[in-house]
Amino acid sequence: MVAHVNTVAFSGIDVLPIEVQVAIASGLPTFTIVGLADKAVGESRERVRAALNAIGLSLPGKRITVNLAPADVQKEGTHFDLPIALGLLVAMGVVAMDEIGQYLTLGELGLDGSIASVAGVLPAAIAANASDRGLICPGPQGGEAAWAGGADVLAPRSLLELINHFKGAAILVPPQPAEPKSTSAFLDLKDIKGQETAKRALEIAAAGGHNMLMLGPPGSGKSMLAARLPGLLPPLSAAEALEVSMIHSIAGQLADGIVRQRPFRDPHHSASTPALVGGGLRAKPGEISLAHRGVLFLDELPEFSRGSLEALRQPLETGRVAIARANVHVSYPARFQLIAAMNPCRCGHLSDPQLACNKAPRCAAEYQNRISGPLFDRIDLHVDVPAVDPLDLATPSAAEDSSVVAARVAAARAIQAARYAGHNAVCNAEADGELLEKVATPDTEGRALLVQAAEKMKLSARGYHRILRVARTISDLENAATVGHIHIAEALSYRRVMPGRTLVAD
Repeated sequence: MVAHVNTVAFSGIDVLPIEVQVAIASGLPTFTIVGLADKAVGESRERVRAALNAIGLSLPGKRITVNLAPADVQKEGTHFDLPIALGLLVAMGVVAMDEIGQYLTLGELGLDGSIASVAGVLPAAIAANASDRGLICPGPQGGEAAWAGGADVLAPRSLLELINHFKGAAILVPPQPAEPKSTSAFLDLKDIKGQETAKRALEIAAAGGHNMLMLGPPGSGKSMLAARLPGLLPPLSAAEALEVSMIHSIAGQLADGIVRQRPFRDPHHSASTPALVGGGLRAKPGEISLAHRGVLFLDELPEFSRGSLEALRQPLETGRVAIARANVHVSYPARFQLIAAMNPCRCGHLSDPQLACNKAPRCAAEYQNRISGPLFDRIDLHVDVPAVDPLDLATPSAAEDSSVVAARVAAARAIQAARYAGHNAVCNAEADGELLEKVATPDTEGRALLVQAAEKMKLSARGYHRILRVARTISDLENAATVGHIHIAEALSYRRVMPGRTLVAD
């Protein structure tokens, strides 16, 4: 008899069906796992053996062969433990085949027979629901699986609980969707003194989903501004929340069942390229994918390695990142909003002769040239953030609350949602091609100004279209039907902050 148990493998966030086939035959006592399994899967032999011993069952002294089919698909991770153990239980006659054939199964076994959490439960639950199957998953992740809407989810905390359920001795209660923990309060924009231009640019970035670069001396409030952007953004839609949650589930970072808030990722500048864009031995999602539909904040932008920054260029355009290795090729969503901050030079005091180093202004050119022109060209808003005036610090703040600004942002986003209904774009930053020309064509005066500015500023085609997108967002904030001269003028004012530098796309 050959036992068959359904499970899954993952390629990015895509789910691949895998069948675990277990056969017990006469011969010398061996336990072999075949089917292109990695080291973690190969070590399942000892975990399964110990877990069965812990509940009073011993493997028969025969030849045991486990095949993971199809054999040409790479199998990675510890979630194959439970399917292998169930296959053995079926082959040994402990559990009936027809009882487990209607389930997808995944889970890691402890030596005491407990079932530990694994990555990818939410995508697996969605795949099980799509194929009209139930799901068997670790007990702590039952609430995560329940979000997929499947009617039959079993979430045992141990192998013995699962056996008792199938024997009818103790029926498992179906888990309920996990309630997310109370969301943390957002930082308020009113805490920032001065910097009205930067606040205006931050509002525009939030309203249109635009990328933004802030340049200014240390202590001018760049990081504070970036940290307050999540409080201005609209909440995730149901489809976006599910998509973001699937990525976090694959990465093993989904703790509360589903992601409710837009991600805000702020990796340190020492982060490697695989950590930023994804990769490693198992091609896990990186920071740009974990920031999908949210914000990626890169502080001290020139301090990141050149290779890491250049790897951002393609995802910024396509909204996806492709990870190619010798043995794996996967793709992850990466539609993030880039917010970057940097000093004008290494010492940070280029504009103050009393504090600037003795290499100024040459040090500024060297420091800023660490960022390539093509990468700068992909950033919509370039904003100067000067040092805060002491008078502003001493004066009580009269700035708007984040809630007031967020209301304007929500109104602008609602206009865009109606505009792009039925299209791939969800905000102005994602509009492209004929769609962009249709919705963001300026009036006669605005077109003349844009053409004149494009010639004098040596704008690339990419820069030209990004100005159109920003101008469309500015007009949405004013609830204007068309893009006018004043909107183009303001969008142009945010285009360049580095004197003497020409931004030319590759």
